[in-house]
Amino acid sequence: MSLNVGDSVPNFTLPSQTGQPVSIQDFRGKKPVVLYFYPKDDTPGCTKESCAFRDRYETFTDAGAEVIGISGDSVSSHAEFAKKYNLPFTLLSDNGNYVRKLFGVPSTLGFLPGRVTYIIDKEGTIRHVFNSQLNFNGHVSESLKTIQSLA
Repeated sequence: MSLNVGDSVPNFTLPSQTGQPVSIQDFRGKKPVVLYFYPKDDTPGCTKESCAFRDRYETFTDAGAEVIGISGDSVSSHAEFAKKYNLPFTLLSDNGNYVRKLFGVPSTLGFLPGRVTYIIDKEGTIRHVFNSQLNFNGHVSESLKTIQSLA
């Protein structure tokens, strides 16, 4: 069962690319979050998507939002990916895909981890969901449109 618009975000804590634990609860009551699930570090599509979020990151932070990427890759893989592409936001390591399953992010073709972005308001409610395996820039433009509508 996947989470949808109007659902509350479940509590979770995962390690970031620095190894520090990050909890979704850290943002509740403070700022909206763009939470994007992506299949794998340093692959063509995921690099395009992450770099598109990087290129618009200041626009998101100016709107008061935080951007967080999640994949099943290791902390060290995330650290290398973030450094290689100068990613200014947090990447969370979802080893075992626990949080991916918690959100109900679907697989593509039954085996490829899905690419889904959730816009979460500062109260912890999902306000928009964008699911597209191939429209990398759409994840950024849809997220930005929703974040700006929350302001």
